[in-house]
Amino acid sequence: MTTTKSFIITAPGGVPYIDFERDFDAPVAAVFRAHSEPGLIKQWLGPRGYEMDIERYDFTTGGGYRYIHRNGQGEEFAFNGVFHTVRQNEFAIQTFEFEGFPDVVSIESLRFEDLGNGRTRLHGHAVYPTLEARDAMVASNMEAGMTQGYERLDELVGAQ
Repeated sequence: MTTTKSFIITAPGGVPYIDFERDFDAPVAAVFRAHSEPGLIKQWLGPRGYEMDIERYDFTTGGGYRYIHRNGQGEEFAFNGVFHTVRQNEFAIQTFEFEGFPDVVSIESLRFEDLGNGRTRLHGHAVYPTLEARDAMVASNMEAGMTQGYERLDELVGAQ
C-alpha cells in the first residue's frame, strides 16, 4: 500500500486486482467533468512532460476511447477501451488496454463520492485477467503516472 497526498493504491497479494482512492478539493461535478471531456482529459491524464493525442473519446455508456501518450524521447504509449456504463457524477465501468501489453484487458470501475464541502473521493477498482498481468501493470511504473496525473487533475479542477 502506498499513500501520497491522499492517494492510496492497494495491490493485495494473490488476487488480480488493484484498488485506489484519491481525494480532490473540488466538487464531484468538476472531477466527473474532467474525466468526461476530451479537452480536459488531455490536460491531466498521464505523467508530466508527456504529450497526448486523442483519437476518440466518448465518455458515455457504449462509448469508447483511444489515445496516445508521447514522452520527451518520442516513444509512444497507446491505450484504448470501451465505456460500458457511465452515470453522470456517480459511476463508470470501462475496459482498459495498454497496447504495449496486447491481449491484457482490465475491467475498471470509477466511483465519484461526494465528501461534502466541495470535496470528492474517487474510488477505482481494476481487475486483470491474471495475477501476472496485474503485477506487470504495477511494475510498469503505473503508480508514478497515476500520481502525476492526479496532481495535474488537482491543478485543473482547482483552477475552475
